Amino acid sequence: MYAIVRAGGRQEKVSVGDVLLIDKIGQAGDEIKLQPLLVVDGGSVTSDASKLAKVTVTAEVVKAAKGPKITILKYKNKTGYRKRQGHRQPLTQIKITAIDA
Repeated sequence: MYAIVRAGGRQEKVSVGDVLLIDKIGQAGDEIKLQPLLVVDGGSVTSDASKLAKVTVTAEVVKAAKGPKITILKYKNKTGYRKRQGHRQPLTQIKITAIDA
């Protein structure tokens, strides 16, 4: 059994026990519920909104993390203008604990 859920502005395919990184949400140890968009259980596929309202996908926040370093450079020729900036996106590592259909 697996589900497609909306997490951190993206859609992720998850099953019980999966660990994934999403945009920052909650503290370590918190339990969160994710919005399912599609549920596949064996041969049956559930995509109807009224049936998906009864499905819950729960996850546990494992820890906070950071994404890879992104370097931003601005440069203008012949003027001596240079600007260097870096960014690391704050992320959260979560573990899927249950998919209740």
